[in-house]
Formats: sequence, structure tokens, C-alpha cells
Amino acid sequence: MKETKTGHIVNIICRWVVGLTFIFSGFVKGVDPLGTAYKIQEYMTAWSVGSLTFEWATPMAPFLSVFLVTLEFVVGVMLITNCYRRLTAWALGLMMLFFFTTTLIDALTNKVTDCGCFGDAIHLTNWETFFKNVALMVPTIIIFVQRRKKWNHKLRLERETLVAICSIAAMVIFACWNINNEPCIDFRAWKVGNQMMPFGENIEKKSYLTYKNKTTGETIEFESKKLMDYYADSTWKDNWEFVDSRVEDPYEIKADGFSMLGPDGEDNAKEIIASEEPVLIATIHHIDDVDKKGVAALKRIHNYCIEQNINLVLLSSVEGDLEQFLHVNDLSMMNYFLTDTKAIETMLRSNPGFILIHNAKVIDKWHYKNYEKILQFDFAKLMNSNNEETSQE
Repeated sequence: MKETKTGHIVNIICRWVVGLTFIFSGFVKGVDPLGTAYKIQEYMTAWSVGSLTFEWATPMAPFLSVFLVTLEFVVGVMLITNCYRRLTAWALGLMMLFFFTTTLIDALTNKVTDCGCFGDAIHLTNWETFFKNVALMVPTIIIFVQRRKKWNHKLRLERETLVAICSIAAMVIFACWNINNEPCIDFRAWKVGNQMMPFGENIEKKSYLTYKNKTTGETIEFESKKLMDYYADSTWKDNWEFVDSRVEDPYEIKADGFSMLGPDGEDNAKEIIASEEPVLIATIHHIDDVDKKGVAALKRIHNYCIEQNINLVLLSSVEGDLEQFLHVNDLSMMNYFLTDTKAIETMLRSNPGFILIHNAKVIDKWHYKNYEKILQFDFAKLMNSNNEETSQE
């Protein structure tokens, strides 16, 4: 009896540890299923078995994304509620075996640098992800070995079925809603409210120099303006040699790899993001995938911005013929800029999408299906607030 009670307690702890991990993992990926789909496409492109590649399956990525996040979430719920013990143990065992193998290959080959197991909420290195799965394999094995034990289990089949159906429906609806809208929780750089670069501050760039001791090999880094202080020491030049220099620019945009290249090839990102007037940026990350409703939303917002004298620019991927797209859809008058596809996908999941920037701060974001909300937005209030701040200064 003592061993049974101990085993029961161990089983409960294992189920809760793995269950909560799976629920959290499924939820944060369900918040952004398109981000998970992009990660699946990355795996399909990077991986191959001999001459067999998986790029042909990339169109299935959105479906596989919803399936994966739902499966993770449901298995987590089943573990916590102790429903369908044997089926859940088998599902958990097979999933963990797949994750364990995949992350081990990732850690060894580094073909995909971030598995995205916790979406954009938590980033782990490939080896951190692998060791996380090693740790989870221990309770998984215990759960699988004890799958036949009843522990006075009295849940009715009807209740177990109801729990399963409700958890499946909840996650599928949640994931599909986030596909058809911008993610309800944003873990990315362009989150609403984020200050993308300093504004209205007089911050100087800092230049740093690195010198190496010729005898000991020791290296030191200091601001370049202190160089003359070091040279005041007559022995400095004989004992130290220049290695490297770097400039710390406080006005860098807080989004890796982000640029807005004009037709002349110049990067206009800082000027646009730091504009004192509100800027509405329409984004397209895949030109060929813009549907009729997306085009209609672009045209409606374009006409509205002309009527209301709102600064609207288009940011598109370098992939595809943008000028042809604009000409065919009577949008040739739009000012456009180009950047990397991933940079836009990080900015907005919607294709097209809209993001409002004011004083280098993200004010709001909209899916093209919700473009009517842009028409209801109080741009005048935003402009007046900027004028009031200027007059106070």
C-alpha cells in the first residue's frame, strides 16, 4: 500500500509537470499559429533524408501548425485531468520521442537555429531545447510505464470524452481566430506600445576601441574619447596595440535586420519610423498570396489616407514584382519600400497588414480583414497630441 501511494504521488507530479509544459507550449504557439507554420516551413526546407526533400509539403504548414498546437494542448489537458490514460500515455510517448530525436539532430547539425518550441515567448538554443526534452523524458517514461494502473480512477467515459472535445474545440477556435486576426498576445519586437527607437532625446553615439597588451595578451575596451588619456602614458604605445573598434548607435531600430529600401536603394527606415507625424505602414510579405479582399482593403485605406491627408507608405518583400502588382490594382500612386520577407512577417502576420507608428512608437496593428477599424481610428487626436507637445517645448 505504501508503494502504491508513493507511486500515485509520483504519477501525479509527473503528469502535472509534463501536462503544464505541454499546455503552455501549445498555448504560446496557438497565440501565433502562422509563426509556428513559418517554423514548420523552415524545417521542411532545411531538412532532407537522402535525396528526399519536404519542400513539396510547405503549403500544408498552416494546417500542420493548428494540428500540432491542438495536439500539444489536448495532451497537456488529458494529463492534468487524468483522462484517457493509456491513449494519452501513448500519444505523449510518441510525441516526446519525435521531439527528442528532432532536437538532437538540430543540436548536432544546427540546420534550424531555433526550434520554436515555445513560439516567440521563450527562445532557447538548440542544446537548451534538447536538454529540456531530456528532462521531460524522465516523467514521460514514468507516465508511460504506469499507464495501466488505475489509482482508483473513477472518471466516466462520457466525462473524459467531454473534456477531450472541449479542449480540442477551444484550441482549434483559438488558433483559427489568431490566424484571421493579428495574434491576441504579441511576443515580437513590433508589439503595440513598444518604442522602436529613442525619440525626442539627445543621445550621442559612442565609439569604442579595443587594444591588446603585446606581452600578456590582455584586451581592454574603452571609449575613443579616452584614447588621449592612455597615450599620456609614455609606455602605452609600446605595450599596447590596436585590435578593433565599434560604434554604439542608440538610434538603431530595435528589430533585427529591419530596413526600408527606396527605389534608389537608400535605407529610409530611421527617417520613417522616427517621423514626427503619424505614419501608417501597409505591409505585404508575399505579393502572390494577396487575395481579392486584401487588395480591396489596401485600395480602401489608400483612398481614405489621401482624403484625410494621412501619411501612408507600403512596405513589401523583395520577392515578387511589386510595381506590376501596384499597376494592375490601380495602386501605382502608393509610396513603397522594400525589405526582407522575414522582417515583414515579424512585423505583421497579416498579408497585407497595417501598422501605425508615431514618434517611433507602435500605436496599433490591424489585420486586413479588420481594416474598418482603421477608418474609425482618431488620427486627428494623434496629430493634435504631437502639436501640443511641440508647442510646449
